[in-house]
Order: sequence, then structure tokens, then C-alpha cells
Amino acid sequence: MTTKETFEARIDALAPGIDIYKPAGTGPFPVVIQLHGCGGKKPPQARWATAARESGWAAVVIDSHKHRHISTLEAYSMVCTGLRLWGKERAGDLFAAIAWARRQPWADPDRIVAAGWSHGAWTILDGLALKPGDDAEEATGLTELPKEPLTGLVGAFLVYPFAGPGSLARTRGLRLDVNPLALVGTHDVIVGGRSLAKTLSNILTPGPAIEIEILERATHAFDEPGSRDFRTRYDAEITAYAEGLYRKYLQAVVERTATKVRQKA
Repeated sequence: MTTKETFEARIDALAPGIDIYKPAGTGPFPVVIQLHGCGGKKPPQARWATAARESGWAAVVIDSHKHRHISTLEAYSMVCTGLRLWGKERAGDLFAAIAWARRQPWADPDRIVAAGWSHGAWTILDGLALKPGDDAEEATGLTELPKEPLTGLVGAFLVYPFAGPGSLARTRGLRLDVNPLALVGTHDVIVGGRSLAKTLSNILTPGPAIEIEILERATHAFDEPGSRDFRTRYDAEITAYAEGLYRKYLQAVVERTATKVRQKA
């Protein structure tokens, strides 16, 4: 059973583990919230965050394991195997991170993107599938959630996302139109390659279907040097290409939301 916790308590618990990559100046900057995979926050997150910062975005890297006291061993043996912390529960971290970001003086509260890797992408998809109110509170274990916990979210960047059994988005579809882009490797035997692409393309959305970028030869965790999982292989060329897609996606969000920003000004 999920332990109950207030929304404000979750924000306070997450805050000490947040890494911020902010461009020079006072902002307000558009914000991308990065959610790591099941193994925990690793060095590649810094590289992705730097790419976002160089694109004019403030990157906020969340640690979902620290406040739960999940060790690396527990992460691989419990979270990665699905015995603990499913995407729908972790969606509470996404909700809390969005609220935290919206309170920062340097952040643009109306231009927030969520970026997730594997389990982090599962978290984002499930967060987009949950209905505000009792549904979201029961799934996340959080009480006193805001009426719309995804206020300000205008994009979702999904890297080798999990969308298998247990995925709410797979069966429910997405509740909000945030123009998701998913990167899928053809050689990903962990979450699936072209079969995953088919699953993602069938997820119902209130707007355009999830955009899918097929990465030929890419395995799971293609961006992680030194991975000890024999099913993964680091590829510097594919990683550089994927980071380019990240930059382009963030720039596209800026262009897509520019009219709204001008009207607000």
C-alpha cells in the first residue's frame, strides 16, 4: 500500500535532491524537468541538462530515489524489476517538481517540459493519464493535490520509454495535448524496439499522436557510457544525434508557445 503524504511534504522532500542548470541572467526561462531511469540519477543526466541550458532552458534534474532512501542495489533489484515504485506512483514527483518550478522567480510558469528516460518516461506518460482528484491521489499516495497538477506543462520528451504491462497511458490514453516526442531504439530489448513504437502510436491523445523518432541500431541506455548491462551499448554518435533532437524539440516548444507569451506580456 502506498504511504500517504501531503503534496507540500513531497515538494519539500524532493527539493534537496534537485540539480539546477540555469542559463546566465535572471529569466524567466522555460523549464525542462528531467526524470531519470529506474537505476537512479546518473552522469548522463548532466550532459542532457547542459544541452538544454545551452538552448536557453533551465534544466531541473530530479532525484526520485534519494528521498525514498533507495540505494543503487535496491534500484536495480526492486525498481527496475517492477517490484517497487511504478510510474503512476512516481508521477507524484513530477507533479511536485512542476509546482516547485512554478514557484521559482527565474522560471516561466507557463512553459514547462517534462523529459524522461525509461522509467522516467513511464512516469510522465502515467502522469498524463491520471485524472485530477481521487484518481491521482490514490495512484501517487499524495493528498491535497492541486486541481490541475500539470498546470504549465507544454511538452514531453520521452527517451526509450517504458509502456509495457502496468502502464496506465497504454490503456487509458493521455489526458492533455503536450505534443510528446518519443525516441525509440531498434535494438532495445528492454522496453522494446519497433514493437514499442507501435504501442506508443496506438496510445490515444487529445491532439496529434505521439511523435516517434526511430533510432537505428540504438539499444536501451544508448547514452550511458560504462553501463554494465549486457543488453545495452553506449553509442556516442547516436547520443549526439539524440541530444540534437532534444535541442530541436525545446526550440520548437519555444516557437509554439511564443504567441501565448507575447499575449501574456
